[in-house]
Amino acid sequence: MVLESLIGVKQAENSPWYVFMLGFLYASGATFLSLWIFRSEASLILVFLIVFASLPLIYKTLKFEAYKDLKLKSTDNLPSSHFRALRAFMYLFLGSVLAMSIWYVFLPSEIIYDLFASQISTIQAVNSSSTTGNVTAWNFLSVIIVNNLKVLTFCILFSFFFGAGAIFILTWNASVISAAIGNFIRTNMSQYAESFGLIKVAGYFHIFSMGLLRYMMHGVFEILGYFIGGLAGGLISVAMLHKEFEGDQFKKIMKDSIDLIILAVLVIIVAGLVEVFVTPLFF
Repeated sequence: MVLESLIGVKQAENSPWYVFMLGFLYASGATFLSLWIFRSEASLILVFLIVFASLPLIYKTLKFEAYKDLKLKSTDNLPSSHFRALRAFMYLFLGSVLAMSIWYVFLPSEIIYDLFASQISTIQAVNSSSTTGNVTAWNFLSVIIVNNLKVLTFCILFSFFFGAGAIFILTWNASVISAAIGNFIRTNMSQYAESFGLIKVAGYFHIFSMGLLRYMMHGVFEILGYFIGGLAGGLISVAMLHKEFEGDQFKKIMKDSIDLIILAVLVIIVAGLVEVFVTPLFF
């Protein structure tokens, strides 16, 4: 298959910027294919096409990481041994986010509403729920952490039952974050243009970078937590698929997966703290 031959696991883990470009190309190709062939359902087809393109690399990486677990000595620090795989996943995600954010900013409004219809509805629902009632910062934090832990649980379960199944949830989150970033940039660019005119080009780059920072400040931690949880579920799934569920080898993978899940929960909590207490200081 063409997609499987684009990059190997070792190349992906050693060349994260190449993976970043693949993520950018996957999302860009999915953007135009979804509009060209399935415009009425483009917002969901966009996610499906990115998942379809990313799946071979994600699954091969999970298999490689499970095999590596079996070969590592028991004294090795197993969670840290997956650093390169997690880095590759994050760069793939960031490439997709950047591509979708750019297309959200520069495509015409009528196309945007077709391409991100479901994502825009999700953002509006989240915003309305977070602004209703007298909500304190700590109450808001608890709501965010509980919601994100639910998503983490789904990532673990999807990866366990479907191997690389968490990529569906992660790609959906990537598309929602991209829509939020793109909307922030478009809104502020229009206000800036009205105030200062189009000659202030540097201001547009400032707005674009601020839009990315606004949502990625906590989003990076959030998505990293999901990837760590997805990796944990995927490791168990691949090990069981290859009937590695007897003796010390499977115990080693289970211990590694539990450590990863604990780490994922801690990262999700950090993401919530950053979103509630740090991001508002700048935006």
